Amino acid sequence: QVQLVESGGGLVQAGDSLRLFCAASGRTFSISRMGWFRQAPGKEREFVAAKSWSGVGLYYADSVKGRFAISRDNARNTVYLQMNSLKPEDTAVYYCAASLVGSTGGYDYWGQGTQVTVSS
Repeated sequence: QVQLVESGGGLVQAGDSLRLFCAASGRTFSISRMGWFRQAPGKEREFVAAKSWSGVGLYYADSVKGRFAISRDNARNTVYLQMNSLKPEDTAVYYCAASLVGSTGGYDYWGQGTQVTVSS
């Protein structure tokens, strides 16, 4: 089992920055990849960014490339999503997710989500 807890969401203005946190606990040694997703009201959940747990692979959605950065603090088993130049269309509930070694696809564990609201 892997537990994921997000934090760091809030209400900001367009152009501001925000950093999201995802603390992982449990069988973290079994994680192969961590991702961030978001879901806006009335829309489907969409991919934002992902990072290989122990490697250097980084992946971003085109809509956030150049503005968002995913990183990991190895000592704290925490994954961050640094969000800069925020836009109103970034408003959503943001979720972190973990994919396990040997998983056939998709993500196996999800956090509860944290709300990000960007006002214009």
